[in-house]
Amino acid sequence: MNTVSNSKLIDVKEVATILKASSRTIYRLSDKGKMPRPVKLGALARWRVDELSDWINSGCPIVDNGGGK
Repeated sequence: MNTVSNSKLIDVKEVATILKASSRTIYRLSDKGKMPRPVKLGALARWRVDELSDWINSGCPIVDNGGGK
């Protein structure tokens, strides 16, 4: 069953600012499964604020999201 989150979505620039990293680093971490996977809206990538906050508060563990290319 699919569930819909009411969490605010933020773009890669906002995630990069929060993590004090470059946008390229954010995409690399996401692609390798080391952070929450973004929501894809066509060609756009957006991250859920609640998932990102939970991940940060948990100490930024590696996320098993099918990444790891």
